[in-house]
Order: sequence, then C-alpha cells, then structure tokens
Amino acid sequence: MSKNRILYMSGSLGLGHISRDLAIARELRSQSDDLEVHWLAAPPVDRVLHEAGENLLPESADLVDENEIAEHAARGSRLNLIEYGLGLQRQWSRNVAVVDRVVASGGYDLIVGDETYEILIAYKKDPGRKKRPFVMILDFIGFDAMTRNPLERLGVHFWNRKWSSGMNKPADYVDLTLFVGELEDVPDTSFGLLLPNRREWAEKLCEFVGYILPFDPEDLQDRAFLRGKLGYDDRPLVIGSIGGTAIGKSLLELCGRTFPLLTERIAGVQMVLVCGPRLDPASLDLPAGVEARGYVPDLHEHLAASDLAVVQGGGTITLELTALRRPFLYFPIEGHSEQEVHVAGRLLRHGAGERMTLSSTTPEVLTNRIVANLGTAPTYPLIPVDGARIAAKKICDLL
Repeated sequence: MSKNRILYMSGSLGLGHISRDLAIARELRSQSDDLEVHWLAAPPVDRVLHEAGENLLPESADLVDENEIAEHAARGSRLNLIEYGLGLQRQWSRNVAVVDRVVASGGYDLIVGDETYEILIAYKKDPGRKKRPFVMILDFIGFDAMTRNPLERLGVHFWNRKWSSGMNKPADYVDLTLFVGELEDVPDTSFGLLLPNRREWAEKLCEFVGYILPFDPEDLQDRAFLRGKLGYDDRPLVIGSIGGTAIGKSLLELCGRTFPLLTERIAGVQMVLVCGPRLDPASLDLPAGVEARGYVPDLHEHLAASDLAVVQGGGTITLELTALRRPFLYFPIEGHSEQEVHVAGRLLRHGAGERMTLSSTTPEVLTNRIVANLGTAPTYPLIPVDGARIAAKKICDLL
C-alpha cells in the first residue's frame, strides 16, 4: 500500500515557523502511519531539518533566502514589514517555480505552506495552477502602517485590500487556512478604509487551532534539574536571544552593557546571549564575563531554566516564555507591524512579559527593569498549547 505524501514548505524567516511545523509533522505521523513528509525550506531552517533527521528536498537550495532580504532591508534594529515584503515579492516567482516543479515530479497528495504567501497569491491569481489540496498556516491577519509615511500607508492599504478580497466567495485556491492562535488574537479592526473587519474575516475563513509548542510546559517545571543538565549553577541567570536573523545585534550588545551594572546590584549574576545561526558571537562588543553563543538547539530548555529572559518580540519565543511562565522583557523590532501590533497585542491580552523599545532604552533603564523582574514568579493565565494535534487532525482530514 502506497503512503500518502505531504509536501511541507516552511517559511524561513527566522526559526519560529519551523518549531511549530516540526511539532505538526510529528503529530501527523502519530495520527497516520501511512504518511511521508517531504520538506522545502531555505537557510537557516534547512539546518534545523537536517538535525531533526527530516527529509529535506534538494530543490530547497533554489529557494529565496528570506533572512538575507530582511537583513538587507533592516535599518540597524528597525525593519519595516512592507518594505521587506516588497523586496521579497520581487523574487517570489522563484519559490513558486520550485513548488510547481516539485509537485509535478513528486506525486504529492497534499501541500502545506507555513506563511508561504507567494504560493497562496500564485494560486489565487490562477487557481488552475493548484494541482493538489493546499493548506495555508498563518498567525497574523493584515498589515499596519507604523509611520505617517504616505507611501507606507498606501502600500499597507494595497496589501490589505488584496488580503481581504473575496471574503464571501468560495476559495478554490486554498482548501484549509489554519490560524495559530485564538480568535481574540486577531485585531477587531478593519483592514482599512472601506475594507472588511479583520476578526470577522478570520472567523469566516480560518480554522483556529490554538498555540503550538515543540514541548510540553509541564515537562520543564524542574528548574534545578534543567540547570544541572544544561551546565548552569544556582546563580541568577539572564538569557538574551534574538531568534533566527542577525537584526538583533544591537539588542544583544545593549544587554552586554548592562552586565557591569548588574554585577553591582546582583551578586553572582550570569548572562548568556544567544546569537542564533546568522550572527557571529565574535562580532559582538561585550564586556568580560558575558557568554555569547551561536545557534542553541532546544533553546526553550534554557529559557525554562532562566531567572529572566531578554528577547526580541518574535511570536514563537514570547509564546514559549508565556507557556513556561518565566519573567521576560521583549523588544519588538521597530517598524515590524506583526511584532509591534499582533504579537504585542497578544502578550498584553495574556498579561505576559514587559514591552520595551530599543531606541529609547539605555543600559541604566534596562538594568533597572532586569533587577525589578529577575526571579519573579509570573501568574500568566494558562494558554491552549494543543495546536499541533488539532492542526494535524484537520490536515489529515483532507487526505
């Protein structure tokens, strides 16, 4: 009996998508023993898939490197999402051609794309191009203008009009749209002038699965055990992390500048800064005593072991810290509407973390906030983290 074959394309900006995609893939296999998953993904996600022993297709080498485009579009620690999207859009046809080629030759039964907007738009323009059922995964709805620049506002309205069109029509270009999160995570605002309400649009077109984690928070409650396993002692531990791009270098160096101030106020404090796969730890200007690491597998274990984390405002790492109930300070990338509006809005709703702004934060200010939050015991509400199982069930129902 031949196995069902799924082509899974994971969005490669940072590392947040692949953690949930691997969790979904594991659930898919547990729910169906006659299933194969083949992957398309660009750096740095390809490294994670290799380490996980997954089947990464060689055509992945032909995909656009989204992180390179994002880092080129960034202005220091700022990244305007519309500007990044326009730069990426110019190369989207390349990714679509790769998917077309793989589908034509691979005998796949289903395509899953995690924030693969290029595939969604290509199928929307030409539904006949879609040869197999297509599942789209996303975790935010619509763009927001972050400045008064009329060109940015025009670009946001253009993209949101495209996003929201066809609200009441059957979607022959996508068979299932999964939203990672809850309905309340979608802003109860319109896409723009004379455009639909975002939350109403999402409620009609999306299936909400709750949140997806690559771990069970209950398994990571013994912090003493985790510290021993990871090589930490019982001194206060601050973890800093910027995710899968190099955009957060300034944030890590700001953390480093707090270290001499922290040592005056907290005896024995230790600081570990995680640069991720695209930033060389040796490139950081850090004082003695601060440890800088590159890519760290299973970073969530280090977060669970910490007394406080200082992170960028990415959707995945802040979700993990919320589920782990660890105190954290988060810095949304300025100009990045998903982090500044959608992720920050979710965290505010959950009462999780403390939001800060990199451009207005001095070492003294950050030191004060670290001292105030270090070692506290947050009481964030429990959040639904069974999303991988629910998403996998809905995907299997299409096979």
